[in-house]
Amino acid sequence: MSDTAEPKALAVLEGATATTPERVPVRTREGRITLAAWRMNVTAPSGAGVIVLVETNVGAVFRGEGLFLGWAQEMLSAAYRSLVPKSPADLALNHPQLG
Repeated sequence: MSDTAEPKALAVLEGATATTPERVPVRTREGRITLAAWRMNVTAPSGAGVIVLVETNVGAVFRGEGLFLGWAQEMLSAAYRSLVPKSPADLALNHPQLG
């Protein structure tokens, strides 16, 4: 996918909301073991979909459903990163003064 297509595809996500990723078990066609994955449901004005991040021994693989069906790995990765809620560890901590 070209660089000009990326901003257009991510523009589809304006106003989108996502659930906190939920850990789910998945199996691949060629695999004999169950892998861990993260499933995030997304609702946008243009439709709804799911992005699944599968953790494999060779790296992360993304799968799109609904709105994300047919998206390239790079696009799914960018969408996932832009939509995933930030964890408290990612936010600046405000420690109270003690003593």
